[in-house]
Amino acid sequence: MRVLLQRVREARVTVGGRSVGAIGVGLLALVGFSREDGPDLPGTPAWERTLARLAELRVFPDPEDRMKLSLAEWGGELLLVPQFTLYADLGKGRRPSFHLAAEPDVARPLFDRLVADMGARLPGKVAQGEFGASMNVALVNWGPVTILLDSAGQG
Repeated sequence: MRVLLQRVREARVTVGGRSVGAIGVGLLALVGFSREDGPDLPGTPAWERTLARLAELRVFPDPEDRMKLSLAEWGGELLLVPQFTLYADLGKGRRPSFHLAAEPDVARPLFDRLVADMGARLPGKVAQGEFGASMNVALVNWGPVTILLDSAGQG
């Protein structure tokens, strides 16, 4: 699983002109699952570490403007957006291959579970994009602060 986090002043997802998810200050998380991720991923140490980092990563300013507060401490919101292209393989030529990404029938339930698990950790603070849709994502990146989390590595 890979998550690309962006600290935002605001973010929203629209599909076909309709808003499907929007937040104020918080984190926009683009989320992708790999072919190696399966239905047993939820509950694993990698899953739990990702959940904790989404809620507890200290990227919000304290009164002295130092990044010392987490999303939960700040009271911010989380927008989760499914993003299979995080597993693009550029090893051959100029056209990316997505063979490293999980198939939709595997990724969709994982994404839904991530939304549910984060909703339990941050009640009323989680919004989401629409799985499998052509989405427009608008954001105001704050900082900018952008961080890549990768369950296969140290990130």
